[in-house]
Parts: sequence; C-alpha cells; structure tokens
Amino acid sequence: MSESDHTPSIPKHVAVVMDGNGRWAKKRFLPRSAGHRAGVSATRAIVENCHQRGIEALTVFAFSSENWNRPKKEVDALMSIFISTLKSEMKKLKQQNVCVRFIGDRSSFPEELQVVINETELQTENNTGLALTIAANYGGRWDITEACKRVAHKVSSENLSVDEIDESLLSEEMCLAKLPEIDLFIRTGGERRISNFLLWQLAYTELYFTDTLWPDFNDVSLQEAIAWYGTRQRRFGQTPAQIENKKTAVK
Repeated sequence: MSESDHTPSIPKHVAVVMDGNGRWAKKRFLPRSAGHRAGVSATRAIVENCHQRGIEALTVFAFSSENWNRPKKEVDALMSIFISTLKSEMKKLKQQNVCVRFIGDRSSFPEELQVVINETELQTENNTGLALTIAANYGGRWDITEACKRVAHKVSSENLSVDEIDESLLSEEMCLAKLPEIDLFIRTGGERRISNFLLWQLAYTELYFTDTLWPDFNDVSLQEAIAWYGTRQRRFGQTPAQIENKKTAVK
C-alpha cells in the first residue's frame, strides 16, 4: 500500500490554536499573564515533541489580529512575554535545527519586538529541521486579502492575465505557500471554531478539538491527537469505495 492510499500515522504539518491560557490562570486565582507564561512552556514542549516525532512543520496561532481588542494591560503583557521568550529561546531553536518564520502584519508591533522577530528568522533561516511558523497579528481573511492584492498588482502590471488566475496561483501568494499542506488542526480550550486562522489552508485539514487548556497540553495530549488523526480516512472528495479500490489495486 502506498502512502497516498491511507492517512499516514504521523501528520507532516500540524497547526494549533493555543487556547485556554486565561482560564487556566483564573482556575488558579492567578493573573492572566501567568497563564500566558504557562502557555509558553507548553509551546516550548510541543515544539520539542514535534521535532522528536519527525513532524515536518508546526504552525501556531500566537496572536490574532482580533487580540488587539483585549485590555491594554493584557496586550502589553503579551508583547513583553513575546519579546523575552524569543530572546531566551533563539539560541536553543537554532541548536535544535528549527527554522522559525513569522506570518502576519508585524508592522503594528513595538519596534523592539519587530527587531527580535527579524533576528530570530535570520538566525534560524538555514536550519533544515522542524519548520516552526508563528502566526502573530495574523488573520485568515487578511491572508487572503493580501494574496489577492499581490495578484491584482501582477495583473495591473500586465505580468499576468485574468485568465491565468486559478487556485494554484492564489495558493502561491498565501502564507505557508512553501510548506506541506496542513494535515492536522488542533484547538485546545474547548472551543469548536477556527477563529479566522488559516481559512484558505484548512480546506481539507482534519480538525481536532480538545477541552484541555493549552498550558496543560503535553506530550500525551499530542499523542492522543495524532492517534485520532491516524483513524481518519482522508478522501479529498472521493468516496470510501474509491479509496478501498485503490488499496486493493496496490496489493
């Protein structure tokens, strides 16, 4: 049986909405910032676990374009945690052969954070291991809009005709264009929605939701998600009978 005829036991690309930091802190009578710091530890662990399991790409939703609507005190705390985390983790990520890339509109971030983001990408750009993508000030609608702008610019510059525009061309303009398709989406914290995350890229992704709050999501939690993924039959529009016939033909 070829790998294309069934769902591989290990997904190539995992995307995660890391939800539940605030509720984790509230349950412990702690400030929300303590939950975000605990969430950083969970993120650090998931990066290491994905690396050890041979997962090729991990994309995490660190800060959405809607998160600016949170109280200023919390947003400021998030920016501070973001900066300190990148500074402390940069060397280790480089040593682990992790290639870090950021997607989203970074121009709205404090200058210090922009500098650290650029430096993290620069320091890890030649790494060939896990591709870690951090979505920050990102939104799926923004991603699609920006891709359409780039395509429109090519048309207006007469470098592209309208008839040449198709799904493949538009996909090339999206964030994550150079990475494998997302196989598994994980959302922690009990919510059952995508929340404007990678709307284009999640078209055929398996969606896994768990009530576990992000700071409590560990290696066992990841293994449960991967085991669930392994039970899925990915048909991409085909019928179950077609998939089974392919399996039979290969034997």
